[in-house]
Amino acid sequence: MTFSPSHPLIEIDGRPATDDGLRFRALDHYGHFTAMQVRDGRVRGLALHLARLDSATREMFGAGLDGERVRALLRHALGDVRDASVRVHVQWPEAAEEATVMVTVRPPADPVGGSPVALMSVPYLRTAPHLKHLGDFGQAHYGRLAVRAGFDSALLTGDGGVVAEGAVANICFWDGTSLVWPDAPVLTGITMALLDSQLPGSGVPSVRREVTLAQLLSFQAAFVTNSRGIAPVSRIDSTEFPGEPGLLKTVTDLYEGVEGDRL
Repeated sequence: MTFSPSHPLIEIDGRPATDDGLRFRALDHYGHFTAMQVRDGRVRGLALHLARLDSATREMFGAGLDGERVRALLRHALGDVRDASVRVHVQWPEAAEEATVMVTVRPPADPVGGSPVALMSVPYLRTAPHLKHLGDFGQAHYGRLAVRAGFDSALLTGDGGVVAEGAVANICFWDGTSLVWPDAPVLTGITMALLDSQLPGSGVPSVRREVTLAQLLSFQAAFVTNSRGIAPVSRIDSTEFPGEPGLLKTVTDLYEGVEGDRL
């Protein structure tokens, strides 16, 4: 099987993508997706990915999406590939009896490996942020502006500088005693959910409370989480974080200790 970052393998409902199938997706952006890293035929938090797809399909289209169907489509698209970056896109054409599922397969992404990231705060919140939906112009627009300004990505904020989430990641802060997840409308990422489930009993408390840009100086460290793992935040705008290497190792070990589920 041959594929690359710029030329992924694409299947729609278990068949090679056709021009008509791709044309529909190019013209209709109403849908949702999930992104995962496959390693040795396993996916961390697979049940959470399947639940996300089912819940979003019910909310957006009025009927669910069977998890076993998704797993079968993933196995078919992967074939004998054991390691890959995979996305599952869900849309529902008019008059179709069920949702269509597109699976894209690319080479596995390198783990973030603790590489620090710099974030630029932007005045933008995603529409229906609890859904991992398609076609969010603002998210992509501000992410590109951040990179052009010399940052790695954007940090989405609301009125009064209330911190919500990264453009492509969740964010949490360390106040010296607890990990603080912003209490704001966000997408609950799979890595965020898995890490938070491992924190009780680990000696690292976590809380949810409002975080604003004006409060950033009160935190010793910040981390972003997404499907590629966990990375420290070096700075947000002009505020730099001293960092906590020991804490980064602890939370990374907790996340990486979650065994992947076999497809």
